[in-house]
Amino acid sequence: MASEKPMLFVRESTGLVKNVSLLDAIAINVSYMSVGAALALVGFSVSSLPTVYGLNLVMGSIIAFALIVPQIVVYTMMSRRILRTGGDYVWVSRSLGGFIGSTFTFMGITVETMPYLALIALSFVFALSSIGLILGIPALQALSSPFLESVVASLTFASLIALNIFAPRAGYKLITTLMLYGVFSLVLSLASLVYAGRSGVESYINSLGLSYSSIASSYKGPLFNFYTTLLFVPFYAIFSYPWFNAAPSVGAEIKGERATKWNVPISALLTFLFLTIPFGVMYLVAGFDFTTAALSNPTITQQYSFNFWTLAMGVSRSFALKALIATGWILWTLAILAFGIITISRYMLAQAFDRYLPETLAYVSPKYGSPVIAHLVDLVVTIALIWSASYFYGTLSSLYGAVLASMIYFAVVGVGALFYAQKKEKGRSRVVLTTCGALMALVFVFISYEFVAYQSVWGGNALAYGYVLVSFIVGSLLYLRAKSLNKRKGIEISQVFKEIPPE
Repeated sequence: MASEKPMLFVRESTGLVKNVSLLDAIAINVSYMSVGAALALVGFSVSSLPTVYGLNLVMGSIIAFALIVPQIVVYTMMSRRILRTGGDYVWVSRSLGGFIGSTFTFMGITVETMPYLALIALSFVFALSSIGLILGIPALQALSSPFLESVVASLTFASLIALNIFAPRAGYKLITTLMLYGVFSLVLSLASLVYAGRSGVESYINSLGLSYSSIASSYKGPLFNFYTTLLFVPFYAIFSYPWFNAAPSVGAEIKGERATKWNVPISALLTFLFLTIPFGVMYLVAGFDFTTAALSNPTITQQYSFNFWTLAMGVSRSFALKALIATGWILWTLAILAFGIITISRYMLAQAFDRYLPETLAYVSPKYGSPVIAHLVDLVVTIALIWSASYFYGTLSSLYGAVLASMIYFAVVGVGALFYAQKKEKGRSRVVLTTCGALMALVFVFISYEFVAYQSVWGGNALAYGYVLVSFIVGSLLYLRAKSLNKRKGIEISQVFKEIPPE
């Protein structure tokens, strides 16, 4: 009796279910695009620049958003054509082949997201300690020590991992709830700043023992310089605009054509507004000169925790209002972690489903409906990175450099879209996807160059770059391992990447 031919994929379905609505998909993307963290941590990057002459955060946001418009088109078009768990990984690996698709996805998303989540977990503790400073809560202020910072970040991350293992449906709803409250607190913060006006800002800054007029007068430069502002584009790339791959990564769980069609453009536009308007209001209320000088001063941004959130809290006279803003800052940061955890697990699941990663990572608990092993791997690696960044470098910005892997990956995604268009598309769609794929690749090659050219600003260090290099090497070896092991089972791994995986 002839032996049964082995299946190409690990099983006939992922085991995941369609629980993600349009609102959930938008919340997933907006949460992952990290507006709350970007508004809190902008000073870490501004103060590292070689010059802030003409640095305009509003114009920088506009330029960065314009640069990723081709990516919006690519992700919208490709999501409607191939809607699967792992999203862009599936498109790239089927367009450029298994080795390129698997290796670059492993390096650029699957394992790169872990240092990013470590960064966000540490920024969560930074938020707590900053809030403690503003509200006068000594217990929270004490969290700034490396040991307590690492403990709290690790416990917070572990709690969210547990939620996503044992109650994955609640995990999605939690993200939506956190994001909505974050938006509410953002609006509340903007209203507080506008109501307080310039006099409110001056009064708050002077109450800290600083001099508003001295800080403002220390900046000597124009409102806008294109070169300096362009130099700052990687900041927006680290936190916000490229990261609408989040909802496509759970493509098999999205329900309805409307959610598939609109989640990327809506979430990208909302993030642009949520990030750009606060910088504009800071300039309007606090003054361009003061805001630029304060954000570029490491003492003010770190010792006094100066940022959008703390300024809005500082000018608010009501303790209750301060607490509402503080809660929003905390919850928005948690939302980033909550979905980042889901993102990693879905990429691991998709790559294991294709037999590239060990099959155990594709295990989905029949009881809880969650990829348990993938979550546990994420937990171990991310906590190790939290402690490494905190103890060896003493700052969360030491993890910025690892994002270089994702910038390279997004360039590869653009090339993949171009190849897909040439193979599969006709007429206008072929022209649009080819053009946007090529432009997307060029944009991310440029951003990658800026990461490398200005390493002191964007976290170029042994931890970050070593992580990127090792992940690429490991990713390559994993492909060779998968090719060898599956050949013994009678499966040619290259054939897997010629088929679209089942849902």
